Amino acid sequence: MSANTNNLSSTPQTIYVKHAIHPESGDSFRAVAASTKSLKASQKDFGVQCTQCQTKLEKPLKCAKCKGVWYCSKECQKKNWSTHKPACHEVERSSGVFKFIQMFGVNPVLMGLLKVAIIFDCGLFENPRIGFDVPFMARVDIAIEPSDVLDFVRLYFNDKAVGDKLQGMLQVNTIIPWHPSTQSPLTPKRLQLWREARAKYNAEGLAKDPVGLVEFIGCSCAEDSKNSLTAELHIPAVVLDMARQREPFTFVSAVTGMQFDKPMSTVTCLEYINVHIRADKQNQLRLRAEMTEQDKEAIRAAGRNEHTFPARTLKQKMEREHLYAGIMEMIRETAK
Repeated sequence: MSANTNNLSSTPQTIYVKHAIHPESGDSFRAVAASTKSLKASQKDFGVQCTQCQTKLEKPLKCAKCKGVWYCSKECQKKNWSTHKPACHEVERSSGVFKFIQMFGVNPVLMGLLKVAIIFDCGLFENPRIGFDVPFMARVDIAIEPSDVLDFVRLYFNDKAVGDKLQGMLQVNTIIPWHPSTQSPLTPKRLQLWREARAKYNAEGLAKDPVGLVEFIGCSCAEDSKNSLTAELHIPAVVLDMARQREPFTFVSAVTGMQFDKPMSTVTCLEYINVHIRADKQNQLRLRAEMTEQDKEAIRAAGRNEHTFPARTLKQKMEREHLYAGIMEMIRETAK
């Protein structure tokens, strides 16, 4: 495939991208992936509350515009409108990001790795009070990328040959920890959510496990996080042990077939999450869907080197993950 890079240099150039898939990637994925049956059975465990009155919802009514807040009734929606209006933005996908977050949230492999990353980023080992006397929260920024990396390259360099209909998949761009010493306090609703979650796990005999909050937000949204989804986050002992042991991740190059290790860290946990989702060719994890124009534009904006939040977080992801190494090297050479 070729892609014009006029937006990066005054001299037109053509780049050639070799796309390779390691022959054993499917076997590696199936060895650890959660089954579709088990994920569907767990969906009922991931629900939402009314944004206005916090009633737990079985059949939520969502905002028709942003699809990012839920209500138990029209009355609650009207009461909440003055608060919600400034953050309400048009979203193309009919279900918003909720279904992606729901399927991610019930996936034990993905959530286990995400929890390890949050342990490192929120400093749970540095302060024994965190998660017990003091709440913690991590913002997780997600986005939809093409499942075919060649389509990603076409979008990034604004290649006109890119198709109208592209299969997309969820990816995690970054984690941003909330630091109580340097950031605004938790909102009363979030603080109450954490207190209720802490009390619940204490009552269940899990008083020795840290409990916090996780906030998911789609990266094609505006820079603020007012339309995000916040949920309780229980860190079980097995995940704490995994984080303490810090066993390195083993990756395999699809081009050379060579294995290479990377030490366990927040960065490598996120990379392994994204590699695992990318390896799901049959949508077993239910984290794939057709890309919207908003999804595509977030990637084009990164290619134009715009300073929007979605563009910046995508560029950061590209800098740290092995898959994009060749693309980033070409960008650096072109910029010289």
